[in-house]
Amino acid sequence: MRILWLKTELLHPVDKGGKIRTYQMLKQINRLHDVTYLTLANKQDGTDAFDSASQYCARLIPVLWSEPRKFSARFYTDLALNLSSNLPYAIQKYRSAAMKRAIARECLERDYDLVVCDFLTPAINYIHDSARPAVLFQHNVESGIWRRHYETQTSRVKKAFFYSQWQKMYRYERDACRAFNAVIAVSRADRDEMRDEFGISEVYDVPTGVDTKYFRPLGSRPEPYNLVFTGSMDWIPNEDAIVYFAEQILPQISRRMPLVTLTVVGRNPSRRLRAIADANDQIKITGRVDDVRPFIDAASAYVVPLRVGGGTRLKIYEAMAMGKPVISTTVGAEGLPVADGKELLIADDPMDFAGAAIRLLSDARLAERIGRQARATVCAHHGWERAANDFMKICEGVVGKRSRMRAA
Repeated sequence: MRILWLKTELLHPVDKGGKIRTYQMLKQINRLHDVTYLTLANKQDGTDAFDSASQYCARLIPVLWSEPRKFSARFYTDLALNLSSNLPYAIQKYRSAAMKRAIARECLERDYDLVVCDFLTPAINYIHDSARPAVLFQHNVESGIWRRHYETQTSRVKKAFFYSQWQKMYRYERDACRAFNAVIAVSRADRDEMRDEFGISEVYDVPTGVDTKYFRPLGSRPEPYNLVFTGSMDWIPNEDAIVYFAEQILPQISRRMPLVTLTVVGRNPSRRLRAIADANDQIKITGRVDDVRPFIDAASAYVVPLRVGGGTRLKIYEAMAMGKPVISTTVGAEGLPVADGKELLIADDPMDFAGAAIRLLSDARLAERIGRQARATVCAHHGWERAANDFMKICEGVVGKRSRMRAA
């Protein structure tokens, strides 16, 4: 099958959930299909990001683009201009006339069997062609993320801003999902939410995967009171999770276990997070690292205190594959086929979350049992090859259905 895959970023470095999922899926898909990867490419991307594209596609078509740096004058100007736009800012900033022209030219010059829009963001530049099947690959229910941002805010100004963005995202996401021949979600929960919220019937789900050969126990002795969190710290839900943990959960653990520490591993931590760490010697923030595995391996437990999010958290599967016991909120483990008390512990109230962490840190048998079961589960059911095969079966069904409709 000849596939035009649309994205708004190059995949290297493969250092956040959305990149990891796309990279691992495309590595499998590109072995059997002809993939052209057309994407916005930041002018600051290194040569490795371009050179490494051959790992996941047969052809790369980059469209140079520059994202406004957060908290810059241009960033605030664009936010102000967005107040009068019908589009949410997270979509509007990716609007590109150059990308729209590049997509139109590719569709005119090459006979693609299928177009895949990876996330909602490239969809703003795609003009739908009724003669060519197109699939939207949804890693999250984006409007649900913005709704949770609104619900968790206490500042009136921020609450008003997030309410506006939520409403704009809801309308845009609903209309985008309805425009594609099919939507592919990353969990059954997301699939059902999109079907019910947006009134679409052609919506499917594929499983989340993990590379269990790469993510495996490394054999180091865990630091007895060390907790770890990994994730892109420039993603607002991750920052919210660490602020919430530092302010409402960690102090409760400290009262019982004064030696407890938290290591936060992930790129682009904000000044706010660095200030929190500077003021509390129990918290260490690493910034971007080349390999998260040693940090996970050195911890006694892995925490996912997310209050805002969507899709599925690859970070949980990575920790589970390394045999680490995980404590997560319900939101953090949302959409994953795991059970509280079996593959992980789930706690939503700050006191309950702190209690679950204390249990794992003080009960080596419990921690070992949950970590062992967690790894066994992901090894048995969650390899990337299965996820990619399921994805392509859905795509082949969409292409076949369109072909039958044209022939009728």
